[in-house]
Amino acid sequence: MSNKTLQLYRQLIRESKKFKSYNFKEYSIRRVSLGFRENKNVKNSEELDKLYKSAEENLQMLKRQTLINSMYAHNKLVVEQ
Repeated sequence: MSNKTLQLYRQLIRESKKFKSYNFKEYSIRRVSLGFRENKNVKNSEELDKLYKSAEENLQMLKRQTLINSMYAHNKLVVEQ
């Protein structure tokens, strides 16, 4: 994994942890990890560029979603306490 890919992965995880809702937070962390794990053996540079661009778009979408999520009050679930 290249340095810039690792940096993007960390940004996605960091942004996922900003969700106030436990379910959204855990789901997005799981999806980010799974997405990177599924594509760890891709060697084709065109495919890697496409995946990287898609991950950058997902990061922007994740930033918007965490902002929207932070605007609403959430009661803590039993698993959070």
